[in-house]
Amino acid sequence: MFFMTVPAEIHDQKYISIGTFRKNGSVAHTPVWFGEENGKLYVMTRSDSGKYKRIRNNPQVRIAPCTMRGKITGPEFAATARILPDDDWPRARNTIHRKYWLARVPFLWSKQNVYLEIEL
Repeated sequence: MFFMTVPAEIHDQKYISIGTFRKNGSVAHTPVWFGEENGKLYVMTRSDSGKYKRIRNNPQVRIAPCTMRGKITGPEFAATARILPDDDWPRARNTIHRKYWLARVPFLWSKQNVYLEIEL
């Protein structure tokens, strides 16, 4: 099976900026933790967040390496995000847990959490 590779500028970064598109076409950037597996990126977010609502309306996103505060530090890449069904959450969660020990702490989890899969 062929998998696209994650660009070197994104691979092994601590944070990426996800640029989601508002209805008026402007971009809203959000820094996030992410996991990587088989050429795809996985992100946890809340179902009541702005980025979740924007992705529901338009799955096209822009991703770029960034600092913890969201300052973009490298090139942006066009990608497509999809909201994962509940059955795929354990795989996505594990990619994030392997990378960030703090993500394993229960207080960060909410019943409103959902997972996104991002493909370049």
